[in-house]
Amino acid sequence: MENSSKSVKRLIEENNFTFKKMYGQNFIINHGIIQQIIKKSKVDHNTLVIEIGPGAGALTIPLSEVCGQVLCYEIDNSLRPVLDQVLKDKDNVEVVYQDFLHSDLKNDLKRYHYSKIYVVANLPYYITTPIIMKLIEEEINVNKIVVMVQKEVGNRFKAEPGSKDYNSLSVFLNYYFDIKKIIDVSRNSFIPKPNVDSIVIELTKKVQQIPLKNKELFFKLIRDSFCQKRKTIKNNLKQYNLEIIQEILSKYSMDLTIRAEHIPIEVFIDIANSLDEY
Repeated sequence: MENSSKSVKRLIEENNFTFKKMYGQNFIINHGIIQQIIKKSKVDHNTLVIEIGPGAGALTIPLSEVCGQVLCYEIDNSLRPVLDQVLKDKDNVEVVYQDFLHSDLKNDLKRYHYSKIYVVANLPYYITTPIIMKLIEEEINVNKIVVMVQKEVGNRFKAEPGSKDYNSLSVFLNYYFDIKKIIDVSRNSFIPKPNVDSIVIELTKKVQQIPLKNKELFFKLIRDSFCQKRKTIKNNLKQYNLEIIQEILSKYSMDLTIRAEHIPIEVFIDIANSLDEY
């Protein structure tokens, strides 16, 4: 199938499909953008690709031509006729009609043989963060994530300390992944056209992570540090041992009057590891 605006629109019309706002459906129709995603993701025949929200298959089809297997999760069962039509000759593609957030992903992966897992997808804006957090919290051994997300959200993913976009999610993701922007994507690349532009972000699993003594404590510390972003660490972390926190901050020429948005991940890890000793 030719991945183009006309072919996607024709498929939708032929199958009487209607877009549903509740699922955040914006289908990519820009063939050039799709090809860039495929090229830059560097999938190969040893790769199992997980795609969340395949839509009309515009990304699924070229993925299937370069990777070993594609496991898709589609929440909208009314897309079944469309995907059955475009994927009928693709024996290395499986579509699970289920909410990805409620899927038993680890169990589903047992059906496959692979050497690496990539997530490559045009993610629905409204559940971008929960999808990525599911992969982290369920400890899915994903080697790389290449996703198209709302530009504002993508900027938070790759934000550096001291920037207005740096938040708890920035810290979480940067603990596990090296993050970089791949390409900007105009809102005109989709149907229906969303109200915002998008960005393609690549998250590559870090070869070596800084050791954490207690991950639960670390993630709670991060959430609490950013719970009221305009407040200082002293105010946000009153329930913690502030003497220990001050001692660690002093090592980095910081004190309790600093805000979380100015603290690098290495300092948060040092604080969490020190707190875990007491």
